[in-house]
Amino acid sequence: MCPKQIVTDNAPKAIGPYSQGIVSQGFVFCSGQIPANPKTGELVTGSITEQTHQSLSNVKGVIEAAGSSMSKVVKCTVFLRDMNDFAEMNQEYAKWFSNPPPARAAVQVARLPKDVGVEIEAIAEL
Repeated sequence: MCPKQIVTDNAPKAIGPYSQGIVSQGFVFCSGQIPANPKTGELVTGSITEQTHQSLSNVKGVIEAAGSSMSKVVKCTVFLRDMNDFAEMNQEYAKWFSNPPPARAAVQVARLPKDVGVEIEAIAEL
């Protein structure tokens, strides 16, 4: 079975040669989501809490467009511009997942697209 591309207005449009999400082998692979409002295209540039909230809202948009839900997320990767934002990001992140929370990695990176503070990718079961 070929991978199926996910396209939704509930997450920012892809700004390069990638898909918002791909369904394959019973999983949804959500591309990294930055804190951009999908309706306006404007970046959320406030606190890391606000940026994390918008990034996860975008992840949710892709996951749900694929027919899954945030409760079925099994793995996330969080990319932070500054690891000093970890505790604040973590506080908002925890609100989005039930027990058991998904496996996760969180790393500090030198730079993120459009110089945002956080980018989050996810994998969910269908």
